[in-house]
Amino acid sequence: MAQKRKTSVTVVSQKQIAAQIYDLWLETELANDAHAGQFAAVYPHNAATLLPRPISICEVDSDRNRLRLVYRVAGKGTAEFAACRAGDTLDVLGVLGNGFPVEKAVGRKVFLMGGGIGIPPMLQLAKELEAEKHILLGYRDRDLFLQEDLGKYGQVHIATEDGSVGVQGNVMDIIRVNALQADMIMACGPMPMLRAIKQYAEERGIDAYISLEERMACGVGACLGCVCRTSGIDHHSHVNNARICTDGPVFEAKEVEI
Repeated sequence: MAQKRKTSVTVVSQKQIAAQIYDLWLETELANDAHAGQFAAVYPHNAATLLPRPISICEVDSDRNRLRLVYRVAGKGTAEFAACRAGDTLDVLGVLGNGFPVEKAVGRKVFLMGGGIGIPPMLQLAKELEAEKHILLGYRDRDLFLQEDLGKYGQVHIATEDGSVGVQGNVMDIIRVNALQADMIMACGPMPMLRAIKQYAEERGIDAYISLEERMACGVGACLGCVCRTSGIDHHSHVNNARICTDGPVFEAKEVEI
């Protein structure tokens, strides 16, 4: 695995693609090491914000040394990123975390399930996955960011909370309404969604891998600020915890208590 490093990167482009959702392309050699499910820690220029913001990798263009980050403005740090324009520079620590085990999905039928800001990591995963894919996406309303991008790599099914597009409800309702079946799930989204997926997978004996969204401080496993309960013993803390930033963010669902 390539050594994590903090580096200065150049903004190639940025645009707003939905309410509070921004699409940022960066030019950086980190693209050569990035895979689906990993993330980068982006530093605000304002020293008062102190800590980097972890942002999932949406897409990789290794031929042109570019990373795509799609993120939601949630506070002062991400609001600063949203003001960036082509030619600006940012400090980024990467590439961080363990991604999805795409090699385990070869030849299988897979649900790719993304909810809200858990949708962006599904794009690079869909590109890397050599399997039969159903892409299940959950949105609040008809602001369907990244739908067309994901549609290039598999059949997309939509659920919206307000019922404006597709199935009214969430990604689990897509499965129910369309009577879909798969023998593996890979997912990222809010915790209630991941809990429902974990239960669904356990009831049907399906392998499921979930990416846990969590606030992080250091991003490299030193501070123990982002932990989850696990079935195994963590060799760092010697308790039934795992550090989401380094042991994850992707875990096999049956190994974590959520």
